[in-house]
Amino acid sequence: MGHIICIASQKGGVGKTTTAINLSAALAVAERETLLVDCDPQGHATTGMGIEKTKLIKTLSHGMMGHALPEELIIDSDLDFLKTLPACIELFHTEAELMSKPGKEEILRNLLSDLKETYDYIIIDSPPSLRLLTVNAVNAADSLLIPLQCEFYALEGLGQLLQSIQILKKRFNPDIKIAGILLTMFAMGEEASQQIAEDARNHFNDMVFKTVIPRNVQLRESASHGKPLLLQDIMSVGAQSYLELAREIIDQAPVFRSTNLAAKAGS
Repeated sequence: MGHIICIASQKGGVGKTTTAINLSAALAVAERETLLVDCDPQGHATTGMGIEKTKLIKTLSHGMMGHALPEELIIDSDLDFLKTLPACIELFHTEAELMSKPGKEEILRNLLSDLKETYDYIIIDSPPSLRLLTVNAVNAADSLLIPLQCEFYALEGLGQLLQSIQILKKRFNPDIKIAGILLTMFAMGEEASQQIAEDARNHFNDMVFKTVIPRNVQLRESASHGKPLLLQDIMSVGAQSYLELAREIIDQAPVFRSTNLAAKAGS
């Protein structure tokens, strides 16, 4: 049985999609059957995998509307163990149409349920908001990976996110756990980065991954090349960081952190 990880953040620009793409690739390099699900109407994960959205015939929208089976939506990648379920701007309209549908919060969970038998890991790139699509992504997941950029005000935003997740946990998905908080955009020479990292580890303890993702030009630009950084320069600092993160996730499975979110969010 596979494990579904939702990468969640209430704000953009924190390395969420970069993490979705490069973690998926790193898991695939470790020969884990991996599916990257783009649940963001902006479709950045789709573009980052080199998929031309204008040429897509079927996307996640068709699956969520019940117009296609999930198997019909999946696209191969340059890595043998990695596939993508793409999205495009049409997902905005799909979200609006689903608002009046019964059970609208569990559509993605139902869509992905059969695929858990096929993949070791399903990685969901969710939108930077708490609208219906993000609720679906969280409800479909077994665990959450939360990027935390090493910048001022980041911890404040994280507390708000954990409070929101606690509400969703109580209402829809009581079994969801935290895969970990991932420190991103870490600048070794900057005091602010070091302080945020220290504060996060002091407050959240073992909820924070040991792996730290550096602020890295190659990572920032890799998506524009339509390939994970691992396929461009596997020896780069950014690529090696995601390989290290994949090893952490593989080593901790199937036991994920069941920390009391309410206590962490409120303290």
